[in-house]
Amino acid sequence: MTERFAPPGTPVTALPEPAGHGDRPPPARFAYDAHTWKEIAHLLVNLPVSLVGFVYTVTMLSTGLGLTVTVIGFPLLAVGLMGSRLLGRLERARARKLLGVRVEEPSRLPLRGPGGFWPQLWMALKDPVGWRTVLYELIRLPWGILTFVVTLTGLFVLWPVLPFVVRALTNADRAMVRGLLSPSDELERRIAELESDRGVVVDTAAADLRRIERDLHDGAQARLVNLAMGLGLAKEKLLEDPDAAASMVEEAHGEVKLALQELRDLARGIHPAVLTDRGLDAALSSVASRCTVPVTVTVDLDERPAAAIEGIAYFTVSELLQNVSKHSGARSAAVEAWRSEGRLFLQVRDDGRGGASLEGGTGMRGLADRLGAVDGLFVVDSPEGGPTTVTAELPWRDRSGALAPDARTAKEASARGRR
Repeated sequence: MTERFAPPGTPVTALPEPAGHGDRPPPARFAYDAHTWKEIAHLLVNLPVSLVGFVYTVTMLSTGLGLTVTVIGFPLLAVGLMGSRLLGRLERARARKLLGVRVEEPSRLPLRGPGGFWPQLWMALKDPVGWRTVLYELIRLPWGILTFVVTLTGLFVLWPVLPFVVRALTNADRAMVRGLLSPSDELERRIAELESDRGVVVDTAAADLRRIERDLHDGAQARLVNLAMGLGLAKEKLLEDPDAAASMVEEAHGEVKLALQELRDLARGIHPAVLTDRGLDAALSSVASRCTVPVTVTVDLDERPAAAIEGIAYFTVSELLQNVSKHSGARSAAVEAWRSEGRLFLQVRDDGRGGASLEGGTGMRGLADRLGAVDGLFVVDSPEGGPTTVTAELPWRDRSGALAPDARTAKEASARGRR
């Protein structure tokens, strides 16, 4: 069983579709099949739809541009462009339903982010999706009149060859939809990916805060409350029953030790001191020493990565080794970390029973999401019966936070490959 996780927004190669499906319709024939009737319906509807879009676009442009001399002109124009986006969505849905054209939906404008009103207004005004939809609606009215007249006339005059005429006209429609209503290629995909990544990071941070709050409330806080109560009782009995007071103080001393240990474990779960002070090699050796099976650790890094990347690498290995202890039934395990072509690679192997997957409820999906949020990859190779090999890949950033030159090259090459 091999599963590979790529960052959100990365296109996945589609499986071959059965004949007659997808963007390419079946060849036109003299017979009137379902595809031909859908194309005829699309061409006849072109006129009323394009008339509505043309009137809206001309009104929006004339009003918005005419009022740019006032304070409401540019906001009105920005709202109008967002309305054009809605028209583009309806046109894509119509083309998908009647023409079989599958065009991805552009990502939403991040208008609720930081920066204030004016940067968000400028972002809406320079929206390429909105302006391309405006151009689409302006050229559609004459085209809609032409297609309506030709199709309606052809139903009475060109009946035998109408399927071929309709196919030629709808092919022009398909080209316009793909050319003017498609997302802005890599930029749009990157915006969508960053929006998804931001959501993953926010959810992960919220989950971590809830875990810390729960651990403090149920662990150290409860022990400190018991400690305060025990010391209060010992204070009351100090004069009348010194032996009982001494026993209570001894119990309180034990509670203090346990509370301190829980606080150390909690601090280690937030960010271990050994990772900050001595780096990934010592930190991975430390977490490996707490695993219930013997673990061999090999770290081949000539320098330390950025603190954020280092922290993600540490917690990834820590979670994987916990899975080895709880679920694998392994007799031994190995951890390796190395740098290659601007990427930090982590690999955890064990000789256990195998069968691990991203959907197995062992926390691997969370790890995959966390790596995906920083343009990482997560690969699980775990056939039934074992062994299990989990490989994590992270972008290398130096301690100043800059992406390494070879990492930028690798990332650009990956982006070109996805296109």
